[in-house]
Amino acid sequence: MLVRGIGIRDSSEIQEVSVRKVLSVLVNSHYLLTPRKSYYPCPEVDEFWTYVGNKGKKYWLIYAYEPQSGEVVAYVGGKRDLKTAKRLKEKLLKLGISFGCVCRDDWQSFITAFKEDNHVIGKSHTVGIEGNNSRLRHRIGRAFRKTCRFSKKLFNHLKAFRLAFFYINLWICIKSILSASPSNIGRCCRKYAF
Repeated sequence: MLVRGIGIRDSSEIQEVSVRKVLSVLVNSHYLLTPRKSYYPCPEVDEFWTYVGNKGKKYWLIYAYEPQSGEVVAYVGGKRDLKTAKRLKEKLLKLGISFGCVCRDDWQSFITAFKEDNHVIGKSHTVGIEGNNSRLRHRIGRAFRKTCRFSKKLFNHLKAFRLAFFYINLWICIKSILSASPSNIGRCCRKYAF
């Protein structure tokens, strides 16, 4: 429910359990975002503004997105600065992900962090990830721009987004299973432990 715009309190009312139970399930979830491929031809990279506690405490999610499949490849959180952009690049390398080029906007931190890579710069090349940002704002209550739903703790905030990204990628995998390719079925079943 948290990935469908429903908050903690509403989830507890619908499920007829305590708020503490819903938070416990969120905090104790251990979903990992694992990329489906090791090579992506041209992932899009962008930053996504959220906040923790109040709107004065901005927290940025910077992530890589595969527009053809809709997969969230990797993400990091922090300030909107070069250090966080470099952490995304390091995470992509740590996950063993290679790519042909990077589609991004003209933000200086992306220019510096991905300077060794081929670039495609411009808003016309980041349409997929900008659309995904809209989807996230629509689906995740904590990401609404004008909302009373927000995280009081950074840990819960990160868990909620990890769950949302896992859900997005799981749905992509389920759609590939429904396309009935035997190789897709085996790959998704192993990755998500069905």
